[in-house]
Amino acid sequence: MSGDPLSDGVFEAIREAHAAIRPQVRVTLLEHSHVLSTDLGCEVHLKCEHLQETGSFKFRGATNRLRSLDEHQRAAGVTTASTGNHGLGVARAGQLAGVRVTVYLGNETKPERIEAIRAKGADIVMVEGSPGLAEAAARAAAEREGKVYVPPYNDLAVIAGQGTLGVEIYEQLSDVDAVFIVVGGGGLISGVGTALKHLDPQIEVVGVWPENSTCMLGALEAGEIVDVIERDTLSDSTAGAIELGSITFPICQRVIDTRIIVTEAEIAAAMRRVAAADHWMIEGAAGVALAGLVKEADRYRGKTVAVVLCGRNIALDTYLAAIGG
Repeated sequence: MSGDPLSDGVFEAIREAHAAIRPQVRVTLLEHSHVLSTDLGCEVHLKCEHLQETGSFKFRGATNRLRSLDEHQRAAGVTTASTGNHGLGVARAGQLAGVRVTVYLGNETKPERIEAIRAKGADIVMVEGSPGLAEAAARAAAEREGKVYVPPYNDLAVIAGQGTLGVEIYEQLSDVDAVFIVVGGGGLISGVGTALKHLDPQIEVVGVWPENSTCMLGALEAGEIVDVIERDTLSDSTAGAIELGSITFPICQRVIDTRIIVTEAEIAAAMRRVAAADHWMIEGAAGVALAGLVKEADRYRGKTVAVVLCGRNIALDTYLAAIGG
């Protein structure tokens, strides 16, 4: 992908972040799954990002964004909005960097996620309504108070932080044929896909969506960001509309080779497969990526694949209901 100014710029930012965010951001395991490999007929490696600090890949982008603050911005503190994982990542990154963090949350946010963010030292502001309204309130407050707003995906430093995961996969398994990644706002797959395509353009970047939340897929199919109806999904951490003008859209157009949609039942079955095969408890968004591989396993027989298990932050009752279905 060399020669594309946008892609080259993102990759340079990823390479810088890959060195700069250590040791706060750990290099997570890329674990070979013997059971899944036998069952699916390909060599399956699980990128265990659910073992990352805060239980999600979001800590990578948050750490890299806060690293880029100047002295005045650090002193003022930052503001963000999140349904959980991003807010938790920014809160922990701020805690480690000595930066005050305020997180705006819609009143639909689950209580256990609110408490987890508060436990990392962040100030919480609850907003009546949807995550979108919380984000609008957070942006307005940041502008009014002279603070930096840290977006969950529409930011080069955030994308670069997420992209370090792709560099790790390549360093751990350079002969990988395909990498399966859940897609929400596109921050994760933009970063990981850019890294992989620069390191080896032959690696297939597979984007996987829950059928109940396909905003980026709708944009890719339409050639522009459009309104897409969203429904409840086990992959709640990737749900939500895409911001108009998001930098992730043109990057996703460049890096995603294959698109797969999975049902809620397929997501739950994938979560159950990981628990049975490798004894990991993962959230719905992580189940989406594996569900994509399971659905299209025949296409990857004999190949070497990696599946990004992007997080583990799920309420116990929700998890038990999913895997017991």
